[in-house]
Amino acid sequence: MAIKLEKMSRKELETLRADVDKAIVASHKKEKKEALAAAQKAAAEFGFSLEELTGKRAGRAAAKGTKAEAKYMDPENPTNTWTGKGRQPNWFKTAVAGGKSPDDLLI
Repeated sequence: MAIKLEKMSRKELETLRADVDKAIVASHKKEKKEALAAAQKAAAEFGFSLEELTGKRAGRAAAKGTKAEAKYMDPENPTNTWTGKGRQPNWFKTAVAGGKSPDDLLI
């Protein structure tokens, strides 16, 4: 199924871009989870836990110092994210001042 980008309106293109950005983030999380499971399985085949081999706790139960997951994403540059904690980044302030609601920027 080929998408005819030249026939889409700017609004449709922006919606498509936002959907693609969300799909990329979701795919990255899924692949990371699958990689962790594969690493744990490989370690278990040798009689070890992944924690024993790396010296770190795996998954969400990791020790203090872990980063919070991003909650908001810059619609202009999806690599810019914010957890919703601490100072608001400039891209977030600009988007809200430009009429977007914080809900529009949720990942």
